Amino acid sequence: MIQLGMIQTLYIVKIVEFGVYVSDAQDGKDRVLLPGKQVPAGARLGDAVEVFIYRDSKDRLIATTNMPKLTLHNVARLKVVQLGRNGAFLDWGLEKDLLLPFKEQTRKVSEKEECLVALYIDKSDRLCATMNVYPYLSAESPYKIDDRVSGTVYEISKNFGAFVAVDDKYSALIPLKELYGNIGIGDVVKARVTGVKEDGRLNLSIREKAYLQMDTDAKRLLEIITDHGGVLPFNDKASPEVIKRETQMSKNEFKRAVGRLLKEGKIEITEQTIRAVG
Repeated sequence: MIQLGMIQTLYIVKIVEFGVYVSDAQDGKDRVLLPGKQVPAGARLGDAVEVFIYRDSKDRLIATTNMPKLTLHNVARLKVVQLGRNGAFLDWGLEKDLLLPFKEQTRKVSEKEECLVALYIDKSDRLCATMNVYPYLSAESPYKIDDRVSGTVYEISKNFGAFVAVDDKYSALIPLKELYGNIGIGDVVKARVTGVKEDGRLNLSIREKAYLQMDTDAKRLLEIITDHGGVLPFNDKASPEVIKRETQMSKNEFKRAVGRLLKEGKIEITEQTIRAVG
């Protein structure tokens, strides 16, 4: 069976002036054109040829010996080359660019940027790209707890956190409690594996272990106090929501940082503020 969107080994069953027809069977009933400029030199009837199957500008099945950057149900980073009426067009290594429909964009994309997409077949039996890559990511990663990884953020959830494609291939989540800073869709993050679920999906943190993160948090907190003119208008009794909003730290992280700065004599706490010393 000739499969749309897949790299296959097919056989030359007919030679014509404008190319050759290739098929997966000797009877050639199910066959597709390989244009002349794609035909290997000296090719003969019965020869095997590795090709990729897609659709030409007239929506006809066609074979090519050029290999695309992305195949069916897989994920890759592709560059936006043009914006059109129906969506964005991506460079995937073939003559005809790949459409990323507006409805399959999880955020607005712009020309020349790269975006993480998967390849699927739409209702019209055409190959299209989607930024909703979750169903196409693997849960069989080689990583374990405390491994360092890098990945692309492909979705932000107010209920769960940031979904990440580790190595642009493996499924992972940065839970809300581990999320801080201005992270957005398309950002590449470095993280630490904090858990491997039963189904193989990863939990991540972009923060270090508490005893290592404390120094970083204390330094950052002192910078925040300085930015407020040397006086932070709340102390460690503030609500977790206020602390998170103003410092991007959890309350426990904030209190540890405050404790470190107190021990070092760099701050003092009043009933309503935290003040830098000196």
